[in-house]
Amino acid sequence: MKSPRAYGGVQENERRARRRARLIEAGLDLLASEQGEAGLTVRSVCARSGLAARYFYESFADRGELALTVYDQVVAEIATTTAAAVAASPRDARARTRAGLDNIVRAVVDDPRRGRLLFSTAFLSEPLARRRLESAQLFCGLLAGHTKDFFGIPGDTRLDLATQFLVGGLAQALTAWLHGHVEIDSDALVDHCTDMFVALMSRALQDGGGSAGV
Repeated sequence: MKSPRAYGGVQENERRARRRARLIEAGLDLLASEQGEAGLTVRSVCARSGLAARYFYESFADRGELALTVYDQVVAEIATTTAAAVAASPRDARARTRAGLDNIVRAVVDDPRRGRLLFSTAFLSEPLARRRLESAQLFCGLLAGHTKDFFGIPGDTRLDLATQFLVGGLAQALTAWLHGHVEIDSDALVDHCTDMFVALMSRALQDGGGSAGV
């Protein structure tokens, strides 16, 4: 079997990966724009990425597949870096809680497109709306998993309810903050959210041998 041909020293599979990355980046730009998903078309993505339509269809069946890929990539990046930030922090419940929350806030501050994509109040198509619900459950699972591992406890209904409440509340708080409805700097936002996470988790775990946090 012949190996893929190289042009300018770059193999075809690498060139394809680069084109795919450019399309995803263009998709994020467009989804995070004022038009949102309505502005995401094959034509607009190709114009933004500087690639021909044939390269779009090389990686994606349609604009819906690209939109889901963009959303999934943003969520995966934040989930991965948040888990790493928690693991690298001191083994202290409050320190780990703050490290995780700080990473999430920094992720949307450093790249505002992420915040607009994840916390926009604009109408989403059914597939993206469903993905948003799925991502919320992902973060609930991560929070519950860190809490159980940290304290060496089994899960229960109180923990499940607390994680749902905290993840949903954080999403609403970040939505309000990003839209200017809550005027506070990012460090103070992280501190206050940490206080609320610790307080509620302490309540949920008070009979389980733990104190709070992730």
